[in-house]
Amino acid sequence: MNDAQANNPLHGVRLIDILDHLVESYGWEELGKYVNIRCFTHDSSIKSSLKFLRKHQWARDKVEELYVRSITKGGLSSFKKT
Repeated sequence: MNDAQANNPLHGVRLIDILDHLVESYGWEELGKYVNIRCFTHDSSIKSSLKFLRKHQWARDKVEELYVRSITKGGLSSFKKT
């Protein structure tokens, strides 16, 4: 493992695991407040969210940023709701 990956909190974490963590921690309604995408706010499901996030990198970046902030000491207090 190189040094760049050693400090990457997303290394080895699958997108489905990130999404499961966020849904369990915050629920769909709260996720929709942090990342305003339709698959979080209307008829939410893991399957539809994964499909959308795999197609749209900008949305995946926001979800990954939310995940990283949720697992760090500061939590979500510094994450801007959209």
